Amino acid sequence: MKLGVSTYSYWHFTSEKVPIEHVIEEAAKLELDGIEILHQQMASEATPYLQKLKRLAFVHGLDLYALSIHQGFVSPDTETRQKNINHTIHCIRLAHELGIPAIRLNSGRWGTIKSFNELMKTEGKEPTLPDHTEDEAFDWVISSIEKCLPDAEKYGVLLGLENHWGLTCTADGVNRIVSAINSEWLKVTMDCGNFLSNPYDKLAQIAPEAVLVHAKTYYGGGEWYTLDLDYAKIGEILRHVGFQGYISIEFEGKEDAHTGVPQSVEMLRNALNIKSGV
Repeated sequence: MKLGVSTYSYWHFTSEKVPIEHVIEEAAKLELDGIEILHQQMASEATPYLQKLKRLAFVHGLDLYALSIHQGFVSPDTETRQKNINHTIHCIRLAHELGIPAIRLNSGRWGTIKSFNELMKTEGKEPTLPDHTEDEAFDWVISSIEKCLPDAEKYGVLLGLENHWGLTCTADGVNRIVSAINSEWLKVTMDCGNFLSNPYDKLAQIAPEAVLVHAKTYYGGGEWYTLDLDYAKIGEILRHVGFQGYISIEFEGKEDAHTGVPQSVEMLRNALNIKSGV
């Protein structure tokens, strides 16, 4: 397994974005193996900027291994779903341009619970929209992802469906979508911090299809919630299924990232027995 960091760790959607160039430099100081780029954190999609990021990562000895994007396919409106399909295909091509081999994919959610704090009280589960069903929503998501697969294969970018809020807040929901599509270009991004109760059995259910792992840490207390995760136990789950990919740190604590991320690196290297990238 390799250890990297998401640029999100240094920027929690505050008004002033932390430059991705800065995160690359910090990751190099920490002797990490690579960087996951949060799409919303990018300063531009212009070619000179993309090439700058590729060059900077390469000269610092770092992989650009994933692009984390946002989309939602849970909508009865065909045009809304198509807009999100188009965005996903655009990001697949953007990842290819950056030399990135994988993107984080979301299913989306109903949006019937507006407050994120209230959503966390239900562990990400929501009531359906009036006159619609969960089965309909799964069909929308499956059909939408299937329309993205030709570009994923053409550009060599693996789609990693994350256990997130909405349809994928349960292991069964994640596996239902992945097994229905049954493609080598759709696998799982396993987020260790998105099952809010009894996480280990649930993580074990999705681990066999995992191609990327998000390791959430919460030094200084979580921005939204705090979990006490046993990463040695999670490491056992991953080794049991033969996982050899990236562990991507998502530092989500209130402590300054310049101290919270180094603590996360040290803890994860010890818990998962991962050596320095240098």
